[in-house]
Amino acid sequence: MDQEILEFIEMGRKEHQERVFFAELGLGAEVHWFFTQAVQALKSELYLPACTSFLNGIEASLRVMISQVENPARLEALDPVKTLSNRLLKSAHEAGLPVEALAFPEEDNFLERLESKKPNHVNAEVVRVRHNLCHGNILEYINTDLGDDNAFFTPECCGELSNILHKVSRGWAEQLGVFRRGLFNGKRPAITP
Repeated sequence: MDQEILEFIEMGRKEHQERVFFAELGLGAEVHWFFTQAVQALKSELYLPACTSFLNGIEASLRVMISQVENPARLEALDPVKTLSNRLLKSAHEAGLPVEALAFPEEDNFLERLESKKPNHVNAEVVRVRHNLCHGNILEYINTDLGDDNAFFTPECCGELSNILHKVSRGWAEQLGVFRRGLFNGKRPAITP
């Protein structure tokens, strides 16, 4: 076959794999669509929707999985109090979920952050970013390369963040898929209060 045709076929194969990656991990539709739509937004250079959808996927996956660990019956509702926080991550960790996969690059103290208490409380980076971005605080992403008088924000300022969230989400989803398959194949992890 012609090299150009082989390259075209390989490109199509890679695009297909990326499109179905999260769906094939067995996370459930209530979770995988957040990640799938985030990837679609990222590919379309819609950085803000990509970031918030990755963050919502992480939050939804934690909330759903913790609920399923606590009660393996079909989910009817999620606890409205359990939203993405250090406390939720700590509970997930205690339930055996692979939350370390949610550490951002160079966040070597992820588990220590989950244990931090006031007055020295420090959120895990995924929690800090979620709280800021999902509440409309984009101030840390304002570009000041041209000086404070020429500071500006465009969605492209969150391009690097969306790529980080994509990488973190992929690793998290892969490990969560393994955990979930184990949970539903009778290898139920113990829950520590």
